[in-house]
Amino acid sequence: MPEPHDLLRSLFQEAASTGQARARYAPVSLVARRGERMRRRRITSLAVGACLVFAGTGAAAAALLPGTPGTSVPAVTPSPSKSTLTPTPVPTSPRSTATRTGAPVPGESSTGVPTTSPPRTGQHTSGASSTPTVGAPPRSTDPPSTAPPR
Repeated sequence: MPEPHDLLRSLFQEAASTGQARARYAPVSLVARRGERMRRRRITSLAVGACLVFAGTGAAAAALLPGTPGTSVPAVTPSPSKSTLTPTPVPTSPRSTATRTGAPVPGESSTGVPTTSPPRTGQHTSGASSTPTVGAPPRSTDPPSTAPPR
């Protein structure tokens, strides 16, 4: 059963009739411009999406494909050589407890006994021995320097 007099309902009906009387269609040029703008946005978004898919596919392919042929595994695995399987022991002197590599160590003689000064090479004088004497100061054949001290 309808209510006899509803103030709010009558105000809404009055506003609707006023709006209906004033409503007009939008001009055709305005509708066409809106349509073109939406079409351009749609095409742009599709182009950006296609670029992203293309770039993503390229990045995935680059990540999955080997970069250089040097990283690939050979078809036949080479057999390991004897030197890589077991290291060869270095012979040691009976007097020395340290492992010797065969290379001369500064401050140590060839027998493994420490010296007071390192062996000198390339500065031979006539009548001098090739190994320095223990406790003797080092001799130099170079002339004294005339450069100012630093």
